[in-house]
Amino acid sequence: MARTALVTGGSRGIGAAISKALKAEGYQVAATYAGNTEKANAFSEETGIKTYKWNVADYDESKAGIEQVEADLGPIDIIVANAGITRDAPFHKMKPEQWKEVIDTNLTGVFNTVHPVWPGMRERGFGRIVVISSINGQKGQFAQVNYAATKAGDLGIIKSLAQEGASKGITANAVCPGYIATEMVMAVPEKVREAIIGQIPTGRLGEPEEIARCVSFLVSDDAQFINGSTISANGGQFFV
Repeated sequence: MARTALVTGGSRGIGAAISKALKAEGYQVAATYAGNTEKANAFSEETGIKTYKWNVADYDESKAGIEQVEADLGPIDIIVANAGITRDAPFHKMKPEQWKEVIDTNLTGVFNTVHPVWPGMRERGFGRIVVISSINGQKGQFAQVNYAATKAGDLGIIKSLAQEGASKGITANAVCPGYIATEMVMAVPEKVREAIIGQIPTGRLGEPEEIARCVSFLVSDDAQFINGSTISANGGQFFV
């Protein structure tokens, strides 16, 4: 029986590439989305991947959504915590709500996604957790104190879960993408995009599919001895 994978924020951008890659590997995939039902439906029609709408920042919504996924597809074996938002502002101009919204989605959202599934993974003796962090969680970024804090916190989550889950057959790892050619990045002014590319030694933006291949490896049986690790996929822009 095919294993079931849940990808939060899985119908657009990097998340969509991950969902497609896992389906191509033979997994049953459920992709969550937060708001754009029209695009989520179009994604489902294109790929055959079921989509589910809930706010990862809300624990009760997440728990109910996960229960529905498991009713439809079976126990969740793999979680890719990809959902995230930005509310950028220089720190001296950042409003408390900008801080809270990002913390609630990008950091607490990982807890809300993994926590309801964790007991079942422990009981079954298998689980794969992959959190999509960011280069900016590793190096920081101007006007992203909130975002960088969450993405750094996500790395702390996977290192701790790796230690707790190892004896139960569960691994927890992270991928830190650099600048990827998503809809959001391609929408920035060309001069800004050129400046970004100028900081990347490989001289180009990454592709969503390159991040998806990292995830495909980390959830595979070939990666069962990799635990608590971070893959930095940034074209050589930053080294840890």
